[in-house]
Amino acid sequence: MAGHSQFKNIMYRKGAQDKKRAKLFAKLAKEITVAAKMGLPDPEYNPRLRSAIQAARAENMPKDNIERAIKRSSDQGGENYEEVRYEGFGPGGIGIIVETLTDNRNRTAGEVRAIFSKNGGNLGETGSVSFMFDRLGMIEYGADVGSADEMLEAAIDAGADDCQSSGETHELYCAPDSLHEVASALEAKFGEPRSARIIWKPQNTIAVDDEKAETIFKMMEALDDNDDVQQVYANFEMSDSVMEKMSA
Repeated sequence: MAGHSQFKNIMYRKGAQDKKRAKLFAKLAKEITVAAKMGLPDPEYNPRLRSAIQAARAENMPKDNIERAIKRSSDQGGENYEEVRYEGFGPGGIGIIVETLTDNRNRTAGEVRAIFSKNGGNLGETGSVSFMFDRLGMIEYGADVGSADEMLEAAIDAGADDCQSSGETHELYCAPDSLHEVASALEAKFGEPRSARIIWKPQNTIAVDDEKAETIFKMMEALDDNDDVQQVYANFEMSDSVMEKMSA
């Protein structure tokens, strides 16, 4: 996912995931609660909840935390979260999509706008950036489950449209409305995936230099650190040398 994946790789190398584990678990729990509230609290009959639980398991979220998040969906008087998407531009004209779950639209809009402004970006209207991305279902597996050829063959058999493999992961893409069926077919062969969700995949990427990469990284980190932000997607691409420098 271009910038999204590169940012996560850098965060992982810096060890930031361990430092922010409590915040990460809170975001995963929020998605589980919202998914359970929007459908049945049973992952067998609620694809979004199933995906949320898979993502939580992939981050080693304790089972008790997952069960509490599901139970919270039926609590009377609990928070009501709204899904709000923000689109804007960052340094170098890169496109950024920010997906949030919020109980206060005004607060979230102000905080997201401030992060964009502080880092040389600006928010745009809905649709000003998303037309440069494709809305796809993505199923992610670790690289150790099979070779690139094996995964591509399995992807075709399962009804996926594409499979992109790297030294760390296999990312299989399909139409959003086919995600549950494709994920189930792959799970029967390879076991539970790291994640299975609907994402924004850039159609093209914009290369950024060291200076812009540093500002973009700070911007992405600030967005990722916001309690209301669930996912951030961007269409930037940085070289291996820039990645190594940012990871140091």
